[in-house]
Parts: sequence; structure tokens; C-alpha cells
Amino acid sequence: MDVPWWVWAAVLAGIVAMLVVDLVAHRRAHVIGVREAAAWSAVWVAIGVGFGIAVWWFWGAEFGQQYFAGYLIEKSLAVDNVFVWAVIFSFFGVPREYQHRVLFLGVLGALVLRGAFIAAGAVLIANFSWVLYLFAAFLVITGIKMAVQRDAHIDPGRSRTLRLFRRLVPMTDAYHGQRFLIRRHGVLLATPLLAVLVLVEATDVVFAVDSIPAIFAVTDEPFLVFTANAFALLGLRAMYFLLADLVHRFVYLKLGLALVLVWVGIKMALKVDVTYIPTPISLAVITTILTVAIATSWWTTRGRTAHALAAPAGAPPFRQAGEDEMADLEPLWPRRSRTAAGRGADHDGPPAPTPRS
Repeated sequence: MDVPWWVWAAVLAGIVAMLVVDLVAHRRAHVIGVREAAAWSAVWVAIGVGFGIAVWWFWGAEFGQQYFAGYLIEKSLAVDNVFVWAVIFSFFGVPREYQHRVLFLGVLGALVLRGAFIAAGAVLIANFSWVLYLFAAFLVITGIKMAVQRDAHIDPGRSRTLRLFRRLVPMTDAYHGQRFLIRRHGVLLATPLLAVLVLVEATDVVFAVDSIPAIFAVTDEPFLVFTANAFALLGLRAMYFLLADLVHRFVYLKLGLALVLVWVGIKMALKVDVTYIPTPISLAVITTILTVAIATSWWTTRGRTAHALAAPAGAPPFRQAGEDEMADLEPLWPRRSRTAAGRGADHDGPPAPTPRS
């Protein structure tokens, strides 16, 4: 697949432009409702599918199918991210109007991180073909583990990342609006929102370790791997606000994701020295597994009303800052006063000694 440099540049510029549009549209903190989330989800899916159609048109059906297979894998594995984010936000009592800003920066960091992972993976595969066996074994083992532990629940309160962050970074125990950093009494402090952002980024590292090898199982074209990841991630924030209150309805989705990982692991192992499974067959298998998992989940849980995740027992670990605390904040990056700057400019040397009486 021959992709000119200017196509890479145009795609990256388009992604940056879409991030800017999204940031401007959500520049004011507000609670994102289901209708708004559904509209944005439709926009992001349309963009991702439209890009796939363009790939199909300019580079042919095989590469178009590879893109859609990768996009479907990344989009489905991203749902697992949504469930983990819902648990994190619920546990730490993050106000809904502040969640979009955390997810925006989280997705931005994930794009950079996954770009680095994809570049490293492409170099490894190009120079050491045997690494595909390691990726395949990892995917199969991860899929089996996910299936066995599908009912396990994470406990954000026991996160090593959070404990390390609180040990190394001075932090207040109260949310101060959308601020990630504050200054009080001359001391720069992190807010709980920054700790939650670090935890979100740490969870994406774990998910990237699964998803990047998975997409390399259906295509070894770095351009398709990156764009499928990018367009799947761009719609992740809207997907969260759309599905966060419906976590309890996807009871069999994790089992379906586990089967997808096992399938792509087997496909990757076979294509090294045995046989290449055509992309249409792989795409059909992935689509069938996910469709059955989602349909079975919704049928099994029919009649259940949507609800948010329950908060942990007891008071949340962080609180909201009061008006007096907000009023007590100092400028984050204090500037030298003009008077002080003027005095410094007027003197060429040390100040004259005070005469003795």
C-alpha cells in the first residue's frame, strides 16, 4: 500500500482540526445528555465509515476491508474502555459536567501513545517476523483470561497508579471546577481531576497492549492501523456518554470481545507459515461474534431500566471545593509586579547600604 507523505499530513491535519472543533463545541462545562451524545456518536461513526469508503475507493477492496476489520475491532474493544471509565468516574464522584474535559485530554494522550505503539510494532514486525507468534500467543492468552475473568470488577481505590501519583505529587482533596492544577498560599497543587486523568491514561496503556496486536492481525499496513485506531478513539468520548448508563445491559459483550481476541490471535499465528485467512472471512467472523454478543445481552437484560453505576459505599474520596476555597485561589502562574520589575531595572548593582545613625 503506497501512501504519499501528503496523505499522512492531510489525515493528521484533519484529526487535529476535528479535535479543535470538538474542544470548541464543549469549551463550557455542561452535562452531556443522551441526545447530544447520540448526535456526536453518529458524526464520529460517519467520519470513520466515510474514511473507510475513501480507502476502498482509492486503494481497492482488500485494503478497504482491512480498514473496516481493524476499525470494528478497535471500536468494539473501546467499549471496554467505556465501562472502565464509568467505574472510575463513579468511584471518584467526578461531576458529569467535568468528565468530557478529562476524556478529551485522555483521548488526545491515547492518540499520541498509540501512534508510538503502532510505529514500534510496525518496526518489530518488519524486522522480526517471528514476533507475530508472540503477538498471537499474547492475544489468545488475553482472550482466555478475559473470558474467565469477565465478571471481575476493578477497584480504582486500590490502583497502584493512583497511590504512586498521590505519593509523588502534592494534591488537594477537593475538585476545583475543571482545573487540573491550583495554587494556594504559594504552593502549586494538583486537583483530583488530574489524578483521575492520570488513571484514565494508565488504563488506556493496558487496553493499547491488547488492541494494537489485535489490529495487526487483520492488517500490517501502518497507515490503516493508525487511522482505524484514530477514528475509533475520536468517537470514544461520545460513546461513553451514550453508553455509560447502560453498562448493565452488555452482560455478554466481554465474552464476545474475548472470542474476538482469540480469533485474531489464531489468524495471526496461521498467516505466518500456514495459511492466510481472507479478510472478508475474518471481517464476517468478527461481525458475527459481536452481533451475537450484543443481541444476546440486550435480549437477556430486556426490561431493565437504564441507571448510572452505584457510587462506592461511604463518602467519595474527593469532595467539591466550597466558595471560600475557590475565592482563596491564587493565579496559577503569578507574574512579577511592574513595580518590582521596575525596581530591578533601575538598579545596575546591589542596593546602597543604609546609613548608620
